[in-house]
Amino acid sequence: MTPSLTSIPLVISGPIVRHVATDILTLWMSTKESISIVHEPDKVKVSLYDQEANSIALNQGAVEIIEHRVGTHCFVSTLIIKQNNLFLDQNIYHYDIAIKRSGQRNSEYLQLTELLPSLLYDEQKLFSFKFSQKLTRVLHGSCRKAHFDGEDALPQLDNQLHTSIKNNDASNRPDLMLFTGDQVYIDDVAGPMLNAIHQVIRLLGLYHEEFEGSTITHSQELFEHPDSLYRRDNLLPKTKANEDVTDSFFKGKRKPIFTSVNAKNHLIALNEMAALYLLSWSSRLWPLINLDKTIATEEFRQQYEQERTYVENFQEGLEQVERSLAHIPVYMIFDDHDVTDDWNLTRAWEEHVYGNPFSKRIVGNAIIAYLIFQGMGNPRSTWDDLQEPANTFFTNEQFNHHDEFIDAVLAHHHWQYSLNTQPPIQVLDTRTQRWRSESNMNKPSGLMDWEGLCALQQDIIGQESVIMVSAAPVYGVKFIEAIQRVFISFGGALIVDAENWMAHRGTASVMLNIFRHVKTPPNFIILSGDVHYSFVYDVSLRFRRNSPKIVQFTCSGIHNQFPDKLIKWFERLNRWFYGHRSPLNWLTKRRNMSIKEREAEFDSPQRSEQNLGNNKDIVNGTSLGLLELNENGQEQACKLILADGSTVNFKHEK
Repeated sequence: MTPSLTSIPLVISGPIVRHVATDILTLWMSTKESISIVHEPDKVKVSLYDQEANSIALNQGAVEIIEHRVGTHCFVSTLIIKQNNLFLDQNIYHYDIAIKRSGQRNSEYLQLTELLPSLLYDEQKLFSFKFSQKLTRVLHGSCRKAHFDGEDALPQLDNQLHTSIKNNDASNRPDLMLFTGDQVYIDDVAGPMLNAIHQVIRLLGLYHEEFEGSTITHSQELFEHPDSLYRRDNLLPKTKANEDVTDSFFKGKRKPIFTSVNAKNHLIALNEMAALYLLSWSSRLWPLINLDKTIATEEFRQQYEQERTYVENFQEGLEQVERSLAHIPVYMIFDDHDVTDDWNLTRAWEEHVYGNPFSKRIVGNAIIAYLIFQGMGNPRSTWDDLQEPANTFFTNEQFNHHDEFIDAVLAHHHWQYSLNTQPPIQVLDTRTQRWRSESNMNKPSGLMDWEGLCALQQDIIGQESVIMVSAAPVYGVKFIEAIQRVFISFGGALIVDAENWMAHRGTASVMLNIFRHVKTPPNFIILSGDVHYSFVYDVSLRFRRNSPKIVQFTCSGIHNQFPDKLIKWFERLNRWFYGHRSPLNWLTKRRNMSIKEREAEFDSPQRSEQNLGNNKDIVNGTSLGLLELNENGQEQACKLILADGSTVNFKHEK
């Protein structure tokens, strides 16, 4: 039976706690009805309470709601509560949101705590969050692919919060959650998920769009086109340049501009991307979805049914996910899969993609989706100058001036941000500020350009301790980087996804010089993901008495992982060829640095043998990273919380 309009929940997704500072609280949510206070000043009421449950009086005009309509029955909103001296360090605060339903009397409001009681812990009556200026427990992770065949680790965030709230233990409550990239996979979507996406588009009336330079002219055609399911690579634009690169290795056929090997269901339209976000962060639309296998042809029926199992397993943890996100400050930054695989990897890729109106539209749509579903919850400085063109684009009837808005988001290069915490956090944009190769358009671009790296250095000079968030590890598994280097030398950067800081000579030199600078913070912590396995490195400078202490904690993925047998071999070969004492290290760009791998210690010997075998320092399992800091902002422990709740501690060298 087709779901009715009344079956659509008022709050489709959220609330999610986003950026919090001493004078700011940012909340994100999507709703069936408009909650704009511009058109109806008393539409929404936000209530704040301190940890003693005393109401915090908000000044008139303290609440701003930035709302964007993406469909007939879908509004995406960022609520910004701004007032001096709102929050004190290490205190717990509570909140609620009341929404007046359309057509009801002024006095009738729906409290979200009453509407969404499943988002409350135990005997709670209000949503809550901890404000931490001084950080002690930071969670991070990346790479959450909905149809990965394995457990989703993100529900463990809920377990961490539940334990601390139940025990009334604010000191062990995590301070914040950092999503360090690939929160969704725009370029890698399962058949059942695409089916669900199209049902959501119909249900919510998500706006359609027209295309230029494509075999399809309108997004409506994606519902019925014979290549829409499992054959979308036939719809994507193609280029001869990709054929030349591929032929040099595999004698392959002409390839799409988009290089993902899993592009059979690559999302194209903005409404598809919006639906994916809603289905990834909330359980509330899934009861209205029917994943009937008959939409797949006989050729793909078996694959569809297998993926259906994975997607249904993913759904099981969504209630925990949505509850946890309502109770902890969350920060996000993109990596490539939030847009498409190999996004801006080489100058040649950029020229081909942005020179084709259809591929430019697909990339632009993904960045717009990132902006309203992820970016607008980060500090306002990262997106404020896009607000005016966004207001022109999002209208009450359709998307307006689509190409002009895409030009605006592509020209925007201020996605990076910093948090004024102790220690401060620097979140890097390693996707749009690329250092492009001038010698060869097929060589990998640097993950940041000269200007971006210089600005980073100025921001951190003089600090005692700093946390830097980089989607890709600065110090990767050297054996894997060596394999990538071989492919790069033959022009195959796109084939091996050469996403590492050392792939571009200029970027590598500047980044390593930052660490060698005499005013570099003595305690430097790097949080990274991307690679689908986890490890911790301790880095120091050779030939320097007072070397900064550099700790890199890589945690990936939340719901994805590297092929198990392959990573075990890579770890062994890396240990043999590039171990701490190996002379081969003198042939690398990081020759002036000493890099030591920490040994991973599971909470039980059985788990250690099951997950590591003969490996010592790489953990290949879905997990969240937990960084523990001491009173001085120095790293005290790097731990993994695996999807089954067990833990891994990366041991300090004795």
